[in-house]
Amino acid sequence: MYTISQPDPVRLEIFKNLYQFIAEQMGIVLQNTAASVNIKERLDFSCAIFDSSGLLVANAPHIPVHLGSMSESVRSLIHDKSDTIKSGNVYLSNNPYNGGTHLPDVTAITPVFPETSETTLTATPLFFVASRGHQADIGGITPGSMPPHSTTVEEEGILFDNFLLVKQGNFQENLVKNFLANHLYPARNPDQNVADFKAQIAANERGVKELHKMVAQYGLETVLAYMKFVQDNAEESVRRVIDVLNDGSFSYEMDSGAKIQVQVKIDRKHRRAKIDFTGTSRQLNSNFNAPKAVTQAAVLYVFRTLVDDNIPLNAGCLKPLEIIIPEGCMLNPTYPGAVVAGNVETSQTIVDALYGALGVMAASQGTMNNFTFGSDRYQYYETICGGSGAGANFDGTDAVHTHMTNSLLTDPEVLETRYPVLVESFSLRSHSGGKGEYSGGDGVVRRIRFLEPMTANILSNHRLVPPFGLNGGEAGKVGRNWIQRHNGTKENLDSTATVEMKPGDVFVIETPGGGGFGSQSSEITKKIRL
Repeated sequence: MYTISQPDPVRLEIFKNLYQFIAEQMGIVLQNTAASVNIKERLDFSCAIFDSSGLLVANAPHIPVHLGSMSESVRSLIHDKSDTIKSGNVYLSNNPYNGGTHLPDVTAITPVFPETSETTLTATPLFFVASRGHQADIGGITPGSMPPHSTTVEEEGILFDNFLLVKQGNFQENLVKNFLANHLYPARNPDQNVADFKAQIAANERGVKELHKMVAQYGLETVLAYMKFVQDNAEESVRRVIDVLNDGSFSYEMDSGAKIQVQVKIDRKHRRAKIDFTGTSRQLNSNFNAPKAVTQAAVLYVFRTLVDDNIPLNAGCLKPLEIIIPEGCMLNPTYPGAVVAGNVETSQTIVDALYGALGVMAASQGTMNNFTFGSDRYQYYETICGGSGAGANFDGTDAVHTHMTNSLLTDPEVLETRYPVLVESFSLRSHSGGKGEYSGGDGVVRRIRFLEPMTANILSNHRLVPPFGLNGGEAGKVGRNWIQRHNGTKENLDSTATVEMKPGDVFVIETPGGGGFGSQSSEITKKIRL
């Protein structure tokens, strides 16, 4: 039988884009069919395709913290359910100890079988497609399922572990609704959950159809071969980056006093890198523990961003990397440790610590500024932009979502139509970026006025520890959270807080700036030369 041993360069480029195109098509379907503001407006979702082993082949440019970790969820499904996976099944998973990130990020996984009906009954999946969406509420002790002070994963919501959502084409609506309700802290809006789950099923179905079309056009052997070639190409691209990197280490403290310790060792002979997190703080009694899959996603993101080539983020990027994460540390916690902030906050710190160890760029705002509010009737979640860090030949950017997040802010018109709040102002926070030869970007100031009583939560970092500068660059300014009460009094808040808002109260969030790179004296010299 003829086998394809070497990729044709032209076909490699075609398939690289085709695989990514399928993931992008999935994303369009998900956005168009979702019910929640969180998925439909903020685009807090990701779609990707995987090979028969559950290894990432290609993704759309969605949310990095999702994309680098979804493979672990798919591989967990294969490991746990391999004998029972059938055509027409769709599975739900958000288990942080089984490839998930945090409970609001729920992944729908669909196996892709051969299209011919006679072979599907006995065949094993050829591929998998998956979509991960951040649910506006999945239960837990606070509306929006992002509790600032949870200490166990149970307090953060409902855990799905390879739950059979669709059984051979039949949507298990009653089962999933019962599951959402049967919990100490049940979901507050199960109808919205179900609507978004259906949108994820539809997105996956688009991926299944597009993969079948690809197989029909090019043949299964070619499609499978180029899946491997695309991963091999990504691997070689990362090895080329490793060729020019140097050893480095970095220790980065968070507002809570928890520490990320990372050491990078380059093996030039074998073109490999060892990323060792030994020395990082032990598992925390807070929710800033990052599941192992999140830590891996952060490493994958950093090395992918160092690649100049236009390659999809996939499993090949990880092959030259040895990642050491001691079990029981805050980057590899054990059940039932709380993790809701690990995905959104600690992931950002890991990225900045890695860039610091490699000497590539100063810290960005280092937080997603997670803001949730709600009641039994309303639940809303958003992340807020800030300043990005400067590098060796570029300034940081003002008011941008940095690194592990890539979502939008809800349009004010949509937010004010769907929820009893007003966006009083949203502006740049001038001079919050660190100065240097290249300066960090500025953060923002966001003011939300409440029109009804609701519970509001902020889950953030860098309110005490400033985002670092590199090579003599200044640190960015720390962020600030506070409330202006309707009677004129001001109330300062910590990095994490839960507060009761009354009509007329304004919640104010000032986000951090990015760190500067290089000393200001270098900047003066540069201007003289110009």
